[in-house]
Formats: sequence, structure tokens, C-alpha cells
Amino acid sequence: MAVGNTKIAAVSYLNTVPFIYGINHADMLRADVLLAPPAQCAKNFIDGNADIALVPAGALDLIPDAEIITNFCLGAEKSVRTVTVMSNVPIADVSKIWLDCHSMTSVRLTKILADELWNIKPEWADLTDYSVVDNPAPNDGFLLIGDKVFNHEGQFRYTYDLADCWRELTGKPFVFAVWIARKGCIAPETIDALENSLELGVERIWEAIVEYGHSDKDYAYAYLTENIDFLFDYDKRQALDLYREKVKKLTAHANPG
Repeated sequence: MAVGNTKIAAVSYLNTVPFIYGINHADMLRADVLLAPPAQCAKNFIDGNADIALVPAGALDLIPDAEIITNFCLGAEKSVRTVTVMSNVPIADVSKIWLDCHSMTSVRLTKILADELWNIKPEWADLTDYSVVDNPAPNDGFLLIGDKVFNHEGQFRYTYDLADCWRELTGKPFVFAVWIARKGCIAPETIDALENSLELGVERIWEAIVEYGHSDKDYAYAYLTENIDFLFDYDKRQALDLYREKVKKLTAHANPG
């Protein structure tokens, strides 16, 4: 009986290009890749449309039967550049923050920082119509994530890189997404093949940039080698645990009783 390809859900942003390159060039991994923004990527896994997924950290509590399966992630040791709050006033004076709906992880991180670092209690609004960003009220702030951040760099007087802010709060790096599968559902040899493919992609970042049409972006290589950190090491595992603890407190506070 023929065995179908492994279905892999991944994030459709520049930061995932090395992973996709590695998966598509792997010798031992046969996979179909489903690309989507982070929140939809998690939904694809939850709905059973994928066997393996690069799932945002903020969605892990929605998938109790999932386990982390590789030593790779989307993380940041320093500035991440593509997860920011932008505003025309200092963050202490921001009264309303529009939240990019494409990432639950970044939304929750923004709320943690507002409570524990910035000491503000802004009005929260869903950012679904991105034209709002071009017509801000004086005290508006905007959580923007992913490739769209590049298009708004320099548009606002203040930019708060959330990986920097998290490190200021905790002294730790930040983990935005990890690779997961449901416990016991993926063969060990498939996990090994995925691990090898991700390593291949991370070792060939420039080739990945060229192959997927990003070589005309002068920021692409620096972003993938200086802002994004792909190794899910001990420090990042600790950072992920801490983030998840803070998310539990945040959601418990938001839903008392």
C-alpha cells in the first residue's frame, strides 16, 4: 500500500524560508507543505489538516496532545525586527493598541509587556483593516508582525521590538514558534528526516533566499542571520516555559473564576 506524504503546516513569512528550503530539498523526507500566517498555521494542525506543524508558542495550550519534536524553532536572541509595537508617542502615552490578528503569540506577548513592563492599560482593538495603520489617532499603537513590518519601518516615531522588550523584562531570548506533532503519531524516522531537513535549510540561508525570490530584498539575509535564531536550545526552552507560565496568568486574569 502506498503511503502518502507527510503533511506539514508552516508559517508563510520570510522567517520560514530556510525551513521550507530544507524540507523541499531533503533526501529522506517526503512532505506536502501548507503555508499560512501563524494563527492559521495552528488552526490547520488543530483541524487535522497537518501531521506536523510549526506552531506559534501562544497556541501550544490549545493542543494538549502535542509534543515538541525538533531542536529548531523561530526565536530571537536579540532584536527580532518583525514583531513590533509602533506609535507616534512613547509607549507610556499609548491609550489604544491595535492588535495584528495573524499571531496569538504576539498578541499575548504585547499584553504581558503592557502589564509587567510598560505598566499601561490600553484599550485593545483587533487590527483587521490595515489601512488604519496609515491613519492613526495621536495616541494609537499598532502591533505589527511578519513581513508587513518591513513596509512600515520608519513610518512612526517610536518602534518597540517585542523581543527586546521581553529580554528587558526577563533577561531571556524569545521563542515565537516550535515544531510539533501529536504524541506517538509520527514515526521516529520521519522526525529524524525533518530534523535533518531543517538543519540543511538553516545551513543554506542564502540559497533559500534566492530560490524563493527574496534576493532583491536588501534586508533578507541580515534578517535571517542576525535577527532570527533557529536553534531551540536550553535557554530558549526555559524562555518558552516562562512565556507559557505568564500566558496562564494572563488568561486567568482575563477570565476570572
